[in-house]
Amino acid sequence: MHFEYTVIEGDFVNAGSASSSVKKTLKQLNVSPAIVKRVVVALYEAEVNAIAHAYGGVVTADIESNQITMRVIDKGPGIPDIEWAMQEGNSTARPEVRDMGFGAGMGLPNIKKNVDQLNVQSTVGVGTTVEMIVNLC
Repeated sequence: MHFEYTVIEGDFVNAGSASSSVKKTLKQLNVSPAIVKRVVVALYEAEVNAIAHAYGGVVTADIESNQITMRVIDKGPGIPDIEWAMQEGNSTARPEVRDMGFGAGMGLPNIKKNVDQLNVQSTVGVGTTVEMIVNLC
């Protein structure tokens, strides 16, 4: 199964739409609640990062019998230092994003804690691709 969603810069009202849809599908497939939770946490964090830090992008999810592969591909400023961004508390969120309760610097660390494989590719001035894989069994 392949799912694709569009995320729009600053659209916090719809933040979580992709992760909610994937959650519903995984539940219908009788995936373990513990695994569903990991998938939803990781995908939500990546989705919000694209909304808060980038100029929009695409979320994809490919569900196979043994794993789910999720990608959030954004058009944005890119991440100049991925290693720095992976540390809890480090954030480049704008003040208005922080005022809404986002941008605490926990997104990438939370993603890493909840997936089996994480690959972050970023080019400054072009955008970022966050690929997350969670084993379903």
